[in-house]
Amino acid sequence: MNNTIKTDRRIIKTKKAIRNAFAELLSEKDISEITVKDIADAAEINRKTFYSYYAGVYEVVDAIENEIVSAFNEALRDVDFKRDLNNPYGIFKKLTAIINSDMNFYGHLMKMNHNTNLISKIIQTLKLSIKKSFSEQVAIDEKTLNLVVDYAVAGMVTVYQSWFNSDRTQSIEEISKTISVITFSGINGLLAGKN
Repeated sequence: MNNTIKTDRRIIKTKKAIRNAFAELLSEKDISEITVKDIADAAEINRKTFYSYYAGVYEVVDAIENEIVSAFNEALRDVDFKRDLNNPYGIFKKLTAIINSDMNFYGHLMKMNHNTNLISKIIQTLKLSIKKSFSEQVAIDEKTLNLVVDYAVAGMVTVYQSWFNSDRTQSIEEISKTISVITFSGINGLLAGKN
């Protein structure tokens, strides 16, 4: 049984190395220019090891998308929007924990300039999850829900991207607290807290 645990840890570590190497490469060049050799070299593994886990570059993309969406769905599953509207930082605290769990990986993703399609696809999937979760708990018409989610998610992603590309003088927790107030109370909510 102990060998199984070591093997599982090795698999997890190798997959994480592949994923992080790929995310780093994505922050430097277009996805169509990334090869298995590039990923293997950056992950410090051989191509045979890469192929033990993935059939090719686009399978890594699918795995990353699924992992991100799964992590955010898990966080949303416990959210009670009616309760958390009064204290929205609880929602953002979970999102911050996800980012903190692998700061390098999310940092590379947020620095992607070339691969906007990948980020767009992830954002679209997350929007659908948020809409589903929100509409199950709060009575709101679909057009308004679409506007709210589009506005909130676009703002959050932009702020997190700016933070990852800055000198990071504020902590991600501070950024998340501010975003939570703006998202649920607007700019007036933020200004009211400053007075």
